Amino acid sequence: MVGYTGKQACTIVGISYRQLDYWARTDLLRPSIEDANGTGTKRLYSFDDLINLKVIKQILDAGISLQSARRVLECLEKASFGEIARCSVVVSSDTAVLAYRDDDIVDLVKGGQGVLNILPLAQLVSNVATQVKIIDSQLSNSVNL
Repeated sequence: MVGYTGKQACTIVGISYRQLDYWARTDLLRPSIEDANGTGTKRLYSFDDLINLKVIKQILDAGISLQSARRVLECLEKASFGEIARCSVVVSSDTAVLAYRDDDIVDLVKGGQGVLNILPLAQLVSNVATQVKIIDSQLSNSVNL
């Protein structure tokens, strides 16, 4: 299984190492491949971890609470990766759901009360995959030198 270090995860997702460390220490998202075990050990994040980190970042960038980010991660844990790439996260003040079709989003928005924040995941997954390819090519170029 391919793993990404904390530094690589930060570059791919666009967050600071301090944020990544805080999210791991508070159990918002711990690395699924290798967790830190004391000073000098490295965390290793999977591709799915990178997707979840990017979702958290975008939710927080949109001004949504950390508590809502936790609810979104709970939703994402119940879905398979193939489903995630085809759906959107819909967040309101008291709930988060995965919408699997654009029709669902329209219905939720038309019938819903209050403000809904919608995060389409297909573009997010594509952006993370592109950043992973860049990191991987930089690594292979440095090895070949």
